[in-house]
Amino acid sequence: MKNLFITLIILATLASSSGCKKDFLDRAPLDSYTNAVLWKSSSDVLAALNGCYSKWGGSNNGYYGVFADNNSDNTFDQFPWENWLALSAGIATPTNPGFTKWNYSCIQTCNWFLDNVGAATMDATLKARTIGEARFLRAYEYFTLSQLYGSVPLVEHNLTPDAANKVTQATKANVVAFILNELTTIAPDLPVSYSGSDIGRITRGAAIALKARIELFNQMYPQCIADCQQLMTAPFSYSIYPKYVDLFRQPYADNQEVILDVQFKASDNNFGWARNMTINSLGGYNSIAPTQNLVDAYETTNGKTIDDPASGYNPAQPYQNRDPRLSATVFYPGAQYSSKLPYGFYYDPISSSPKTLDHWGDNNCSPSAYGLRKYTPFIADFPNLDQVGMDVILIRYAEIKLMDAEAKIESNKIDASVYDDINAVRQRPDVNMPAVDRSKYNDQSSLRTLLRRERRVELAVEGLRWFDIQRWQIGQQVMNGQVTGSMLGTVNQTNGALTLTPGTTIKVGAARVFDPAKNYLWPIPQTEIDLNKSLKQNPGY
Repeated sequence: MKNLFITLIILATLASSSGCKKDFLDRAPLDSYTNAVLWKSSSDVLAALNGCYSKWGGSNNGYYGVFADNNSDNTFDQFPWENWLALSAGIATPTNPGFTKWNYSCIQTCNWFLDNVGAATMDATLKARTIGEARFLRAYEYFTLSQLYGSVPLVEHNLTPDAANKVTQATKANVVAFILNELTTIAPDLPVSYSGSDIGRITRGAAIALKARIELFNQMYPQCIADCQQLMTAPFSYSIYPKYVDLFRQPYADNQEVILDVQFKASDNNFGWARNMTINSLGGYNSIAPTQNLVDAYETTNGKTIDDPASGYNPAQPYQNRDPRLSATVFYPGAQYSSKLPYGFYYDPISSSPKTLDHWGDNNCSPSAYGLRKYTPFIADFPNLDQVGMDVILIRYAEIKLMDAEAKIESNKIDASVYDDINAVRQRPDVNMPAVDRSKYNDQSSLRTLLRRERRVELAVEGLRWFDIQRWQIGQQVMNGQVTGSMLGTVNQTNGALTLTPGTTIKVGAARVFDPAKNYLWPIPQTEIDLNKSLKQNPGY
C-alpha cells in the first residue's frame, strides 16, 4: 500500500487549509464545495480513504508502535523533549502529560469519510470494503484511547465545533462494546488478502485479530479463543516467519506473519525515527534504551530462567547461551555487529580507556549501555537513516498464538494446544528454544508465569508491554524503583571478549514511582479540558 501515501490526499490538504477554530476533537471540517465535488467516483472515495490511512499511520500508530515501551520496564528514553520520561517516572500531570495519544484527528477524518461516502456512485462491494476499512481505523483509535484513558468521548459522526466542545465521555465498557460490534460487522466485507499496490490495506484477518486482542484484554476468553482459532484455519494462511531477526527488516516486509502494519515509503512518507532507534556509532540517538530488567527476562538456551541454578547462567558472562531473541533485540556489551566492513565491530559502551563512540551516558549514547537492535539489525538496509521505508508491525501471528494460549490458561482449560501455541513461537527455526517443560509448567499458575515471560520477550518493543502491565495490574511490581543497565568493564575489540566489574551496575535516571490509584490511566491533557468543560479528569490527576 506504499503508493497510497504518494497519491493526492484530498482530505489532508483541505484539513490543513481550514480556518475553523480548534476544538478538543482536533476536528478538520470541510466546506460545502468539497463535499459537492468530491464524492463522484471510486477514485474520489479511495483518495479520501487514503486520508484516513494517513491520519491513522505515520506519526500516530507507526511511532507509538515502536516507542511505547519507553513507558514500561522494557526500555528507557533519556530525552525529556521526546515526552516519555514523565509517564514512565509516574510524575505526569494534566499540564505536563508527557507523550499524549489524546488525538481525534483520525477519528474525525474517518467520521467525515463515513458520513459522505454513501453519496458516491461506485461498485457496491468496493464501497462496502472502503467503509469497512474506515470503520476499522476508527475502531483501532478508540481501542488505544480507551486503553490509555479509560472513559473517552465516543463520537460516530462529524460534529460542529460547538457540539464537539460539549461532548461527554462514554464509559470504557461502552467504548469496548462499540469497537467489538464494529469489528464483527465489518469483517465479512473485508478481503482475506490483497495483491499489488493494495497490500497493506485492512484485511478481514486484521479485524478479527484486533477483536481477539480486545477480548483478551477484557477477560472475554471464550470469544478470544474462538477468534484466534478462526485465524489459524482456512481461508487464512498466516504462519510463523522462520527468521526472527529478519521479521522486522524492510527487505522481508509483508511476510506471512504480518496481520496488520503501518507502511512507510523511503521518500515522501518515510519512517522518520530510525536514527532515534539505533546506536551512536551507527549514526543513532539511542532514544530507546533497553533495561537490565528486560535483558534478564530472556531464558538461557536450555529453557531455564537465569535465577534457576540449573540454567548454567554465568553472571560474569551474562550474554552467553541465552535465548537468541536477546541478541536479535538488544545490543549488549561485546555483541558483534557484523564481521564485514564497513560496519564490522564489537559493541562497546562500557570501556573507559579508551572510550568508544558508544560509551554509555555520553551524548546520544545509551544511558543503560544497552542499545536497540530489533528494527535495525543491519544498518546497510538503510542507505539514509532519515529516509527510511520501514514498516511497523502492529499485529502479527505470534501474538495470536500467545493470545490463544493465554485465554486458555486464564480459563483454566489447559490442554496440548496451549503448549503447541507457545512452542510454535519459541521454536521458530532461528530461535529454536527448547519445548516447554511440561513437568515444570503443569498448572495455571506456572503456565501464566511462563506465558507472560514469553509474551514479553517475543513482543519486546512492539508497543504492547504497557497494555500488559496495565491489564495484569503489575505496575507496582515492575514500574517502581531504580532502572538499571549493564555492569561496567571492558570489551576486547579484537575478539569481543567481555570483562565485567562486579558492583558497577549502571543506574539509569531517577527512581520511578508508581501509584496504582492513578498511574494505570494517563492524564487527560489540561488543554483539552479547558476546551471542553464536560470532560472529567482521570482519578488522582
